[in-house]
Amino acid sequence: MKARKVRQLRGGFTLIELLLVLVIIGVLAMVIAPRFVGRSEQARVAATKADIANIESALDTFEVDAGRFPTSEEGLGALITPPANVKAWHGPYLKRGLPTDKWNHPYNYRYPGQNNANGYDLWSFGPDGQDGGGDDLDNWSQQ
Repeated sequence: MKARKVRQLRGGFTLIELLLVLVIIGVLAMVIAPRFVGRSEQARVAATKADIANIESALDTFEVDAGRFPTSEEGLGALITPPANVKAWHGPYLKRGLPTDKWNHPYNYRYPGQNNANGYDLWSFGPDGQDGGGDDLDNWSQQ
């Protein structure tokens, strides 16, 4: 009888109660976590698409000023520093310098384009950082 009173006075949690709480927390984490995990990736994709549109605008402005798009050799750097053979350069055309995609990879540029016959190809390799794989973001696909 005395041992029972001592146990009741201590008022601690039993091992079963602690395990039950851990199981409940685990179930809640499994239900809630997937909803937030995909959001950051969606935000990176949206921001990269916005960057591509911004770079396209800068390339179009360069073309109006110079009468041509930068060559593949000049690359996107021609939007920041004037190429040697361009007289009517009024840049820099990108205010914050040349951006990288949201996975810290450089954007890819090709002129003349293989996918845009009368223009240029501009793309990011996407989350995997490699060409192909179905996660690339570009200026020629309907995404």
